[in-house]
Amino acid sequence: MNTHQSDPANRSRLRWRSRRGLLENDLILTRFLDAHEEGLTDDEVDALTRLLDLADNPLMDLILARKEPEGEVDLPHVRALLARLRQA
Repeated sequence: MNTHQSDPANRSRLRWRSRRGLLENDLILTRFLDAHEEGLTDDEVDALTRLLDLADNPLMDLILARKEPEGEVDLPHVRALLARLRQA
């Protein structure tokens, strides 16, 4: 099984999915990936992928701490990555 870090296609796909229609999300996610992409664990990639499945406005609410994760994204590794995104 390929991990995120060992598969250039997975890394490229994650970066592409981070490009968002909402400019603020795009800037935050791109800056985060620029700084941390090479060190992300597979759990962190899974967490980011789950966040990227959200629409732009709910994602922005989570990043800006207007809301907390619930439902399918209310997982410890998602909360941990969200804390890192909020510091970015």
